[in-house]
Amino acid sequence: MPSLFKMPIDKLKGVGKRKAELFHKLGVDSVGGLLRFYPRTYEDWSKPYTIAEAPQNTVCCVRAEIEAASPPVRIRGGMILLKIEVSDGSDRMKVTFFNQQYLYEKLRLGGEFLFYGTVRNGAYGYEMTSPTVSPVGSAGIHPVYPQTAGLSTKQTEAAMRQAMSLLPEKMNDPIPENIIRKYHLCTLDFAIRNIHFPQKLSDAEKAKQRLAFEELLILQLGMAKLKGGRKETTTHRLEKDYSREFFSLLPFSPTGAQKRAVEECIDDMMNRPYPMNRLIQGDVGSGKTAVAAAVCYTAVKNGLQCAFMVPTEILAAQHFQSLSELFSGTDIRISLLTGSLTAVAKRSVYEALENGETDLVIGTHALISDSVVFQRLGLVITDEQHRFGVAQRSALISKGESPHIMVMSATPIPRTLALMIFGDLDLSVLDELPPGRQKVDTFLIDGAKRQRAFGFLKKQIDAGGQCYIVCPLVGQSEMELASAEEYAEKLKDTVLGSCRTAILHGKMKPKEKDRIMNEFAGGDIDILVSTTVIEVGVNVPDAVVMMIENAERFGLSQLHQLRGRVGRGKRKSYCIMVSDMQKESTLARLGVMCRTNNGFEIADEDLKLRGPGDFFGARQHGLPELKVAGMSDMAMLDDTQSAARMILEADLDLEQKEHRGLAFEIARLFAKAGGSHLQ
Repeated sequence: MPSLFKMPIDKLKGVGKRKAELFHKLGVDSVGGLLRFYPRTYEDWSKPYTIAEAPQNTVCCVRAEIEAASPPVRIRGGMILLKIEVSDGSDRMKVTFFNQQYLYEKLRLGGEFLFYGTVRNGAYGYEMTSPTVSPVGSAGIHPVYPQTAGLSTKQTEAAMRQAMSLLPEKMNDPIPENIIRKYHLCTLDFAIRNIHFPQKLSDAEKAKQRLAFEELLILQLGMAKLKGGRKETTTHRLEKDYSREFFSLLPFSPTGAQKRAVEECIDDMMNRPYPMNRLIQGDVGSGKTAVAAAVCYTAVKNGLQCAFMVPTEILAAQHFQSLSELFSGTDIRISLLTGSLTAVAKRSVYEALENGETDLVIGTHALISDSVVFQRLGLVITDEQHRFGVAQRSALISKGESPHIMVMSATPIPRTLALMIFGDLDLSVLDELPPGRQKVDTFLIDGAKRQRAFGFLKKQIDAGGQCYIVCPLVGQSEMELASAEEYAEKLKDTVLGSCRTAILHGKMKPKEKDRIMNEFAGGDIDILVSTTVIEVGVNVPDAVVMMIENAERFGLSQLHQLRGRVGRGKRKSYCIMVSDMQKESTLARLGVMCRTNNGFEIADEDLKLRGPGDFFGARQHGLPELKVAGMSDMAMLDDTQSAARMILEADLDLEQKEHRGLAFEIARLFAKAGGSHLQ
C-alpha cells in the first residue's frame, strides 16, 4: 500500500482538479490517504422494515411503493414542498420533502424505493420528513464520510470504490503476526475493506478495533522514538540535594505530592547520565510553582543557571515577585526579562546572564532572542507548555549544553492519556491540593435568573470583591469584539451599571491586554468582561465570582480552568454557569462541574463525554491526529503500550523486515503532525 500514498488523488476517474482540492481540504491528497480516510458512521439499509414495524423516532430504512405524488408547491419563505404517499401493501405513509423538487420526476412514475429517515406515527397516520431515497438494489450498509462544501459523502464513496479496486490482492500488514495473534486482531486487508464497505456492522466494528489498535501502537512507538532520541548525556548532574533546605523557607508545609515531585526531579538530575525531561502535571492551585522553585533552588546551589519561561508578561511579573520574596534571605540572584523592558534594562539582564551574575531568569519568549547568552544554563522550565511551539522551546533549550528540562501543565488529564500525549516526558502528578485552598461553590442557572445573579455580583463587589464574566467564544474576532462590547453595554442598564467594568478580547494588542489584566489584578476594575480564556495562572486574590455565559459551549476542562481563576485569596468564591440548553446530556455534563472541584475527576468525565478529539480544544501541536482511536479505552491503551515495549525490546530501531511497515506508518503519521524528524 505505500505506493498508493505516492499516487495523487486526481488520478482516480471522476476526481478532477477541483474535486482534488476539496479532498485536500479534508486532509486527503493521495489514493493511499483516501483509503485511510474512514467513515464517521454508517447507514444500515441492509434490512428494510415494513411501515408498521419501523422503530418510532429512530432513523431506519423502509421499503415501499409510490402510490401518489402531488406536484411541488412553493410555500411561505420561498421553500418548495413536495408530498408523496407510499405503501408497502399493508400500511400507507406520507413522505414530505423540502427544496427537492427534482425528486418529483423520479418518484411520480411509481415503482419501489428504499426510504432512509425517521418514521413517526402522528395524528394523521405514519409520516416521514426529508428521507434519503434510493432504488431497492442499493440495500446494504452505506458509509457516511466527513464532508466539505461541494463534496458529498456519495462522491467520496464513489472515489473510495475506485481506490479499493487498486488494492493489491494481499496487503502487507505493518503489525507483526505475533502481535496480531496475541491481541486477536483482524488483518489490515480485512480492516481496510470492512471499515469502508462492511457486509454487516459487526465487521465494521472488528475493522475499527484493529485500526484503533494500530493507531495507538504507531503513536506509542513514535513517542518512544522521540523519547529515546533525547537520551544524550549531560554534564549538569547534581552533586547534592538542597530540597529540605528549600522547604524550610516556605511559609507552609508542602503536600506529599509536592515532596514526591521534587524528589523525582532531583533523582533524575543526580542519578541519571542523561538530562531530566519531566512533566509536572497538576490541578489548578496544586502548587506547581513551589515544585519548580524547589528544583531551581537545588540546581542553583549546585552551580547551575535556570531559565523559567511563561506565556505572558503579567504571569512572568507575578512569578518574579513571588520568587523574589521567597528567596529574599538567600544568595540566589533573580532577573526578569520581558519584551516591554527598556533597551537599557534588557542589556543589563543580558550582561548578568552572560557573566553568571544571574542564577535564575524568569521571562516570556524574550528569553529566546539572539541577545540572550547564558554562562552555564543547566535547567529550563516552561509553564503551560502547550502555549509554546516546539521551535520556541527548542530555541531556549539550545542555549545550554543538554540542560535538564521541566514542563508544567495545569490541564488535569488522566495519567494514561498524559503518558500518551507527553510520551517523550517522564511524568510527575500533583494530585493533592495544599491546605487552605478553598472549594469554589458552583451553580448552573438559566437566563431567567441572570438579573438575580447580577444582584449577587453587586453584593460581592460592594464587599470588596471582583468578578469575571466570560462571554461565549465564537468564530470571528469581529463577532467576539461585538459580543463583548454589547454585553458590557447592557450591564450599564442593570444593577451593575455603577461598577468599574473593562473588556478583554482577542483583537487587543498584548500590551493592552497586560495593562487591563494588571489594572484588574491591582483592584482598579470591578468586573472584567472577557471573550477569551482568562490568562492561565494569573493571580487575582480578590476575584470571587466567575460567571460564564453559554456555558454549554465550553468543554468541562475549559470550564474548570476558568473556575480556577477565582478562589485564590481568603474570600469565599463562586462560579455561576449560565445556560438555557435543556438537553439531558448537556445538563448532565454541566452537572459534573457543580458536583466536584477535582480536576482529574472532571478530566475523566470530559474524556468519556467528548472523546480525545476535542479534549484540548485546539489539538496539541506536534501530536498526530487520531482518526479512529479513542483514549477512553484504557484496556486498549495498556495493550498497545505492552505491544510497543515488546517490539522495541526485539528491534529498537525497527530495522527488521517485519517492522518496516511500522517504521513507514510512524513516519507518515508524525510527518502530518510536523514531526518529520522521525522519518
